[in-house]
Amino acid sequence: MTIAPIASSPLPAVPDFDHERVTTVTGGRSGLRITVALHSSALGPALGGCRLWSYPHWSDGLGDAMRLARAMTMKNALADVGAGGGKAVIALPPGFLLDHLRRRDALLDLGDLVESFGGSYITTEDVGVTEHDMAVVRERTAHVVGLPAASGGSGEPGAATAVGVRASIGEVLRNVVGSPDPAGRSFVIAGLGQVGSRLARLLAADGAELTVTDINPAARALADELGATWIDAADAVTTPADVFVPAGLGGILTAPVIERLPVRAVCGPANNPLAERSGADALAARGILYAPDYVVNAGGVIHLALTERGETPETVTARLHAIGDTLAEVLARAAADGVTPLDAADALALARVAAAR
Repeated sequence: MTIAPIASSPLPAVPDFDHERVTTVTGGRSGLRITVALHSSALGPALGGCRLWSYPHWSDGLGDAMRLARAMTMKNALADVGAGGGKAVIALPPGFLLDHLRRRDALLDLGDLVESFGGSYITTEDVGVTEHDMAVVRERTAHVVGLPAASGGSGEPGAATAVGVRASIGEVLRNVVGSPDPAGRSFVIAGLGQVGSRLARLLAADGAELTVTDINPAARALADELGATWIDAADAVTTPADVFVPAGLGGILTAPVIERLPVRAVCGPANNPLAERSGADALAARGILYAPDYVVNAGGVIHLALTERGETPETVTARLHAIGDTLAEVLARAAADGVTPLDAADALALARVAAAR
């Protein structure tokens, strides 16, 4: 791990993962701590988004980037897009308000850092970052995807991610209730952002019974539009349903939450919804099917990688629906080997990475 010069401060413990390169800098324009974590390039240049978020300490952003980069290796391996795994994080201090000029400076700083990786890491948007932000990053590096369609890019990947999650939900339902049809089945969707809102529309159109929430009260308008039940965010993990759909930030499934989670399955687009890896075992012990997040939310990287490569929309759509097939393979392996779906997904992904090496 390389840590570029940073103002002196104690560095809390960060994850000890087998990354190829991790670099944190203080942006020359913005003064913000920016990390790029490259976990693996065995399958191709690392592809993963940039997250702009507030952290208690800049090193928490570093740790987040490392965890997310490893997850991107697994996601891209199972998505079969010819890419490795990486992630970027722009860490904001607590309570920091980012104005337009400082935001632009931070994005330009990110571009410089990405450029320093020489093409081994390709960035795109993630939480807190948009396709229009990627156009700013593009001013400093060519190693960026997901620019606005009007600028010749592949555009925001939220819709593609939602399609992949919808395909995964069908496979989850097939396993827990015997039919992939969501009509009449109950879902709690926690988070109505770019992906969660689109997924809610897809499920509502298929006749699902939706209970939804978001930390932004303005999202209640979507609940009214879809005829969904609105609940407080704090009640999302205690509301009975067939499927709990985490669609916001990660870490929501802590041990105490899992102990009382009143659902048959968990399947959603949120990255790292398990607060601890042991949560996969705890869910299995309670008979709750857990669909690994990096399997079901791979639609975004499939859209970005294949669209940038010039594949037709029909080819991309077919690959998005095939995410359900990948999940089916993972669940079958888990059942055959007597392990959790997360362990089965990891084994399959790591085997692909090892074969590439």
